[in-house]
Amino acid sequence: MTDPNLDLQESGWEELRKDARKIEGDLDVKLSSYAKLDTGSPTLGSSRSWKSMEIEIQSLLEKLLDINDAMSRCAASAAPTTSVTQKLARHRDILHEFTQEFRRIKGNISSMREQAELLSSVRDDISEFKASGGMSPRMQLLRERAAIHGNIAHIDDVINQAQTTRAVLGSQRALFGDVQGKVKVLSDKFPVIRGLLGSIRRRR
Repeated sequence: MTDPNLDLQESGWEELRKDARKIEGDLDVKLSSYAKLDTGSPTLGSSRSWKSMEIEIQSLLEKLLDINDAMSRCAASAAPTTSVTQKLARHRDILHEFTQEFRRIKGNISSMREQAELLSSVRDDISEFKASGGMSPRMQLLRERAAIHGNIAHIDDVINQAQTTRAVLGSQRALFGDVQGKVKVLSDKFPVIRGLLGSIRRRR
């Protein structure tokens, strides 16, 4: 009967595990350094080191994923034991934890950088405003845009009022037409009413 452990050794299982543990250790160190950027405000000047660290971690995660896949194939080809299955599951859990931690830190740093860039832009506008003694082009643009929106809103109000007035006049015109029609019908049926209407017109 073939020894499963011997089959695993021949298939390179232990060598793959050694590589996996090394990369896991490197990732632990890199993520610890990367997480320190999450506690401060990463400036534009540190973008090179920040991006370089991000690329290194991403590369290590991809390598660890490849090694995990290789260990899975290795274990499957050698009829893995319960111990091997548990070790493989643990390596997968570690990869998942590192990946989630990397995404969390990356998201936080991206948000902090966006806030820092926005704050820097506002400070530049303020400095430009003070230096020129007037309004910066960006602030002028914002004011003009606000004025345009205000004018558009006013025009919309005028149009709505005009449409409402038109609808009311239309209703009144229809009502007067209906009344005149009924009076004409009555005057045609009753000559006395027609004579009375004629007297009213003559008095006017």
